[in-house]
Amino acid sequence: MSGTLTSGTPMIEDLLWPRYAEPADLLAIEAIPLADRALPESTYALLSRAARLWPQRTAVRVLPDAARWGEPVDRTFTGLLSDVNRYANLLLELGVRRGDAVALMSPNCTELVPALLAAQLAGIAAPLNGGLARDHLTELLRLSGARVLITAGPELAPDMWDRAMALAGLLDAILVLRPTGATGARAALPALDGVRVGYLDELAAGADPDTFAGRPPQSSDLAALFHTGGTTGAPKLAAHTHANEVADAWSLALNSLMAGDSVVFAGLPLFHVNALVVTLLTPLFKGQQTVWAGPLGYRDPALYAQFWKIVEHYRIAAMSAVPTVYAALAQCPVDADISSLRLPMVGASPLPAAVRAEFQSRTGVALLEGYGLTEATCASARSFPDDARPDTLGQRMPYQQMKVLRPGTWEEVPPGQVGVLAISGPTVFPGYVVARDEHGHVLDGLAKLNDGWLDTGDLARVDGDGFVRLAGRAKDLIIRGGHNIDPAIIEDVLLAHPAVTAACAVGAPDEHSGEVPVAYVTLSPGTKATEEDLLAWAANRAPERPAAPKAVTVLDALPVTAIGKPYKLPLRADAARRAIGKALAGFSGVTVDAVIENGAVVARVGVPSALDGSAVKDVLDRYAIASRLESRP
Repeated sequence: MSGTLTSGTPMIEDLLWPRYAEPADLLAIEAIPLADRALPESTYALLSRAARLWPQRTAVRVLPDAARWGEPVDRTFTGLLSDVNRYANLLLELGVRRGDAVALMSPNCTELVPALLAAQLAGIAAPLNGGLARDHLTELLRLSGARVLITAGPELAPDMWDRAMALAGLLDAILVLRPTGATGARAALPALDGVRVGYLDELAAGADPDTFAGRPPQSSDLAALFHTGGTTGAPKLAAHTHANEVADAWSLALNSLMAGDSVVFAGLPLFHVNALVVTLLTPLFKGQQTVWAGPLGYRDPALYAQFWKIVEHYRIAAMSAVPTVYAALAQCPVDADISSLRLPMVGASPLPAAVRAEFQSRTGVALLEGYGLTEATCASARSFPDDARPDTLGQRMPYQQMKVLRPGTWEEVPPGQVGVLAISGPTVFPGYVVARDEHGHVLDGLAKLNDGWLDTGDLARVDGDGFVRLAGRAKDLIIRGGHNIDPAIIEDVLLAHPAVTAACAVGAPDEHSGEVPVAYVTLSPGTKATEEDLLAWAANRAPERPAAPKAVTVLDALPVTAIGKPYKLPLRADAARRAIGKALAGFSGVTVDAVIENGAVVARVGVPSALDGSAVKDVLDRYAIASRLESRP
């Protein structure tokens, strides 16, 4: 991936920065092969380049918390590189080598940023969501093979520290992080047999800050193992190479609207690929400053009351968040000068039209949608402020090719038709970790990869300009009497209602049609819309009669995965519970629940011992859903 010239010379800089301000620039960019662009070899080479070009420029500013947003802890690019070298040399001393994973489990803090980059330098970073169940964390550690854990200490996140202690038997070393800007006495750490436990900054204090003593990574080496969220069973580990991450970050940095003095706000946790690629690696290309929110990030309620003041104070130009964040910000009066904000990017789940309109009305700034997934590193499509196409998620990014396939096959569908979106190019991951052997991590595409093409599982159209229009998830299709219904068309109708902020449509078991569509929504604060109103609204606007939902249920919040993506399985379970419960309402004493087992919904029916269960079973057999009868007193 790297060229023959030293990165930073004028010729290399010309190759790195073609014009990319409008959709028409895409083909001109791709006229030069990516291999000739002379991208940095690794994330470490990317950071080293930034430290060489802008040594004393502030790279990161980390806020202790929302209340103390004016008291950041800063690192220059040189200071960040020094921390990465020290931490990586400590990992080397602990036995970490190129093919070894280092687990990281912590809220965002000053030390976590260089720790993640150091893990990619010495070995392979394996960020963990500390909110996952213990058995999931155990399985992720087993798959990754990580024997070193960098984790939040008892001052920073007591609950996470307790989880780390529960995992200690799987580890050789636990390196502890303190809160941003922490002063005073440190909490005492336990002595554990066979496990080295200590504060990261103390243990690394004597390590060399100027160079890394081990072998620096190459572009084909693994850089990170990211878990995919785990909506069915245990989360999977998706492997990223250094080439994957550098190419994706460069594609984002190409944005001609983002100059070197632009400031980026980061509020997503670093176990999320967006936080790593969009708000850590991408700013390194142009020497841009990133302001990191406190440990709770966007999940801190106190952040929203201060947010516009933060934008004004730090002159925030860009940010990346999920729709629920922008929905909350749209309710916050703009009490500061936010004229610096130009690129508020949104992704991870569909953007409701009401949220888009309300945010722009409040701020005067248009939200820019994007598209991506962990298996394609992070970002695969981007929007343009001066070429708004609200019905799309943006244009494919440079060197990432897209095509549309027939569901369940690798056969391409005719132009303009809906099918499963497939992506190829430099950001497509090499596979999921399925095992480890004497050569390192064993990777497998698990039927998602075919000759370099990634099956995203998303239904979409892609037009001649490379703009992507999503149409739901292939696995989310509702099949009503043999008729395929895309849940997105139901969700779009409900999202057009002025009170609706989020919507999910799923299939409910039905005796006659196999399944029928039902929907779940959330409403804007202070608005009123009954379930009957929403049902009538959808029935009058559904593009086809079979797509009109049979029920609309209002919830306080829709379920999401640990990384903020819609999680429909609990809604399918609820729909099944309601449908089966209604069907069995005539049986006295029968209870109905629906549970998720191995990614599937199972109806669990409690039958009194005095009741003939065969009659209940006769009713259940009319429904295409797994069920289990359980006798009870």
